[in-house]
Amino acid sequence: MDRRKFMQGAALVSAGTAFSSFSPIRGATDLKNTKKIKHNPIGVSSYSFWQFNGPKEDVSMEYCIDKAAAMGFDGIELLLVQMSSEENSYLQKLKKRAFHAGLDLMGFSTHQGYVSPEKSARDENVAKTIHQIELAYKLGIPTMRLNTGRWGTSGSFNELMANKGIESPIEGYTDEDAFVWVIDAIEQCLPVAEKCGVVLGLENHWGLGRTAEGVKRIVDSIDSPWLQVTLDTGNFLENREEQLKLLAPQAFLVQAKTYYGGGKWYTLDIDYPKIGQIMRDNNYRGYISLEFEGNESPETAVPKSLEVLRDSFYYEL
Repeated sequence: MDRRKFMQGAALVSAGTAFSSFSPIRGATDLKNTKKIKHNPIGVSSYSFWQFNGPKEDVSMEYCIDKAAAMGFDGIELLLVQMSSEENSYLQKLKKRAFHAGLDLMGFSTHQGYVSPEKSARDENVAKTIHQIELAYKLGIPTMRLNTGRWGTSGSFNELMANKGIESPIEGYTDEDAFVWVIDAIEQCLPVAEKCGVVLGLENHWGLGRTAEGVKRIVDSIDSPWLQVTLDTGNFLENREEQLKLLAPQAFLVQAKTYYGGGKWYTLDIDYPKIGQIMRDNNYRGYISLEFEGNESPETAVPKSLEVLRDSFYYEL
């Protein structure tokens, strides 16, 4: 009987303890603390370490891979014009180095342009793009940044930036002509993209991609799973959040700009917690790729940028 009474008493104490641990205040706190979230993987563009400042040989791709790994990134986006070679042996060395450093080769940033009335010029850029897709395939990179190209009527890139990316068409032509050229050219590239398993991401850059409406018009007209959007947070100079919301459902990669030390051409105050929420609203779980474009040293600015992006981009499991 003594043993039975002891067991009954112990059970009451245990039940009382359990009840107190689930009091309204404690229970709410536990629920908040146990919410499961996962942070988006964060990469960094090799451009962040170079920014076209001086010879590219001074900021080698091997250096960028090592710095990205040391700073704690999950991946690296390679800027093609920064690479010292396109030979397969060099590509495989980069792939091996990144794997050994624990980094994904997660993006390939390329340049091309289809805004030209000359068919020969457009055909040349189609062939160039197909070659770039094949390079991405050799590197094992799943997505490649694509540009529309632009008219080239600005006197310089600085002038283009001063005009917020707006420039006049060549005399005798309109943007409507250019949309036809760009759509036709990209469509020619898609069979190779599908064969290689490389998703083309049309960036909101300059030219026809200056606005979200322009990018969406091209992507929607082609309507292929192998053409999506590379969404750049720093290339909308007005109505940024509204334009980001328009393209967010089709984003395959997000490029996030920061401007510590003041921007090279302009400085934007980008609300990354708010943009993070926009991407969560669209169930975006992919990579964020840092493009540091400020005048501060990358040694200090890039790690600070990583911290901001880690805090801003996550999603619930």
